[in-house]
Amino acid sequence: MTTSITRMHIALNCTDLEKSLPFYRGFFGTEPAKIKDNYAKFELQNPPLHFSLNVRPFESNGVLNHLGFQVDTTEDVLATGERLRQAGLLPIDEMNTTCCYAVQDKIWVHDPDGNAWEIFATKEDSEFESASEARDPSPCCAPTTAPVAVRFTNFKQ
Repeated sequence: MTTSITRMHIALNCTDLEKSLPFYRGFFGTEPAKIKDNYAKFELQNPPLHFSLNVRPFESNGVLNHLGFQVDTTEDVLATGERLRQAGLLPIDEMNTTCCYAVQDKIWVHDPDGNAWEIFATKEDSEFESASEARDPSPCCAPTTAPVAVRFTNFKQ
């Protein structure tokens, strides 16, 4: 089964959404698809990019929040999770979770430096930022589980 990737996903932290929005409107040449008091999302077609801004302090996580790929369906999420498991990675499953004002099915992995990567399919919009009630300054919705060291024995360059 081939996974259908809809868009690359980049999530950045910002300290002031109102100051950041004019820049990204001009930079991308379009309006955000969604704006909340602590979040904005741009869905670009060319290049296909799901770009989000998350109001978070830089002290804890820096500018990069997380990276990932948006796919079409839950089946694509599950197929990618299986492929990652076969590659020796240990994805964290989050099915039917609320993240970034949307209900999603997703998996997460962390690279050796701790950067969070997600593969997700959006099911519907939500009025809530996340499944948890408390505001969490960690990467938006990313599991806080420490990265697991993985030895790549079948890696070919």
